[in-house]
Amino acid sequence: MPERLGITITKHIAASQRNFPEASGDFSGLMTEMIVAGKVIHRAVTKAGLVDVIGKTGSMNVQGEEVAKLDDFANLTLIQKMDHTGYLCGMASEEMEDLIEIDDKHPQGGKYTLAFDPLDGSSNIDANVSIGTIFSIHRKISDAPKGIVDDFLQVGRKQVAAGYIIYGSATMLVLTFGNGVHGFTLDPSIGEFLLSHPNIKTPPRGKIYSVNEGNAAKWDERATRAVEYFKTDDKATGRPYSTRYIGSLVADFHRNLLYGGIFMYPADKSNPNGKLRLLYEASPLAFICEQAGGAAISNGEDILDIQPTSLHQRVPLYIGSKDDVEICRDFLARK
Repeated sequence: MPERLGITITKHIAASQRNFPEASGDFSGLMTEMIVAGKVIHRAVTKAGLVDVIGKTGSMNVQGEEVAKLDDFANLTLIQKMDHTGYLCGMASEEMEDLIEIDDKHPQGGKYTLAFDPLDGSSNIDANVSIGTIFSIHRKISDAPKGIVDDFLQVGRKQVAAGYIIYGSATMLVLTFGNGVHGFTLDPSIGEFLLSHPNIKTPPRGKIYSVNEGNAAKWDERATRAVEYFKTDDKATGRPYSTRYIGSLVADFHRNLLYGGIFMYPADKSNPNGKLRLLYEASPLAFICEQAGGAAISNGEDILDIQPTSLHQRVPLYIGSKDDVEICRDFLARK
């Protein structure tokens, strides 16, 4: 008997579009191109040890971090796959200081913005650790002929879609359009993402905490108490939790989303405003997490309610199972 072909991501997008009779097809087209970009990056990741994409480029990105070759490749791939589609008014990348304008030689008048972290966890590339692409899509809100900064500085609750592609033992796309979360695994034999994790729901309480405890000496006392809570022995509440920390945000988040748990990156003395980027990391992952029944906060405030003030704004992040996040919210609210 032939193998039964699962629901493809293309079919899922088409079915979702039918829920919006007024849809023009632009968003579906945008997502289709985004998926192609993900496949190209997947191919490069799987061949990283065989071609010249391991190591550093020797340049620094806007965040002051040394750029990995594969990070640079992923960034250029996303730009080149998306800039000519006519669906976007502009793009913003974690790797680039300014907005990425759509060149006049390409179709103009796109309805959407695209913000992305081309390769989250890129510092782990050479160690063959899971890494990923994170993206966020908003509708254009300005009357400007091209996308301007204000089009990107929107609260997370206004996202049209958010997702990530994790490149690990398998390549998986996790996606939300604001009506639930679904996971699609790439079948390399046919080159298609197939629905493998429908209607992902994260457990309300987990058994894992993920944090870089090497920074503990620099944390605020409230953050220290929150982390200590998850380490304290108390059988009635299922503690202590197990610690699992990869150091690749998308990998840590993905594991906790499926198994339950909390990822924490508190502010510290070196990063008083936090380390992770609101537009490219915190906001899209928060949108996914809330749609899966979880929660995400900064210093007590829901990530999705934060009004961005700059393209590369940083925030503290506590994200994962709802009950665990609420425990952190309580600790952060204390004096």
